[in-house]
Amino acid sequence: MTNRRAIAHRATALVALAVLLCATAVAVDFALIKGICKDEAGKPIAGAQMEILNVASDEKQVVTTDSDGAFHSPNLSGGSYRLTLTGADGKLLFSIDDVPAKEGSVTNVDFDLAKLKAEQAKQEAAREEVRTQNEAIESENQKIRKLNALLAQAAQQKRDQQYAAAVTTMEEAAALDDSHDIVFASLADAYNLDKKFPQAESAYRKALSLAAADSGNLAIYHAGLALALLQQNKLEASAAECKTLVPLDSALASQCYFNQGAVLTNQGDSEAAVQAFDSSIAADPTRADAYYQKGVNLFARATLGKDNRMVPAPGTAEALNKYLQLDPDGKYAQSAKDLLGSLGASIKATYAQPNGSGKK
Repeated sequence: MTNRRAIAHRATALVALAVLLCATAVAVDFALIKGICKDEAGKPIAGAQMEILNVASDEKQVVTTDSDGAFHSPNLSGGSYRLTLTGADGKLLFSIDDVPAKEGSVTNVDFDLAKLKAEQAKQEAAREEVRTQNEAIESENQKIRKLNALLAQAAQQKRDQQYAAAVTTMEEAAALDDSHDIVFASLADAYNLDKKFPQAESAYRKALSLAAADSGNLAIYHAGLALALLQQNKLEASAAECKTLVPLDSALASQCYFNQGAVLTNQGDSEAAVQAFDSSIAADPTRADAYYQKGVNLFARATLGKDNRMVPAPGTAEALNKYLQLDPDGKYAQSAKDLLGSLGASIKATYAQPNGSGKK
């Protein structure tokens, strides 16, 4: 009886040990990766090789897909894996990187080649678009750097009075890019300086067509165009540009009309010249030389009275005295006094200085 109890007790202990060992085995968890492989027609890929590579340890397992295209990894340690599917003919079909595998869990990864390749093509197209955009941006940046270098070169050539060279430089810039108003404005300026006025007119018109409506350079462009037109004796068109300048930049408008008056003076058209100088004065009432030139043109229109005394045109003395008031020590001061003296007009004894002081 005692032996039976001892044997029974021993058997119970062995069963308990077996249960303990079994429980210990179940407690050891592994990572698993499985999935279904289909070709681009949606059919199972049977007999293919699935390589399962542990990225960190380089451990590699290879399993074969069954008739349903299914694969099931052996027990794996946790980590990141690269799965590579190769057909029965040894041709690489697809690979997927960075497949996570966690111990105690199953990761399902299906190789649906139709979907995978469509997504791959989409991603490649997106990458290609980004690459194309980056290349376009870099190309534009290179062009801008080149344009800036040419603009700086032309500016120095103008300062050195190498006007023909400046024209060549800016013609190169315009050939490189025809979409920036500043390029054509610099080219037009070079043409003006090199006395190529028809070309300057064309380039300034191009600059104006490219400039934004709120560009701060519009006044400069209109002033340059007015000068190019004036040098071609296109007086009406030039005067129209001067008028455009009035609301944009009064100083430039005054200079524009002054240039008009100078050309008309040289042509002997004193009446039109006086009108131009009046417009110059209206744009900038402090422009002393405009008053002097107006006075000179009015002086030329003086007549002789019945007593053979000179009769000045109305406003002559006022214009010359205004010049002396604004610039009593100016380069035309003595000439203005001489003209007033020849007219028998009075000369003011004191003229106000801009700072409020007077000079006798």
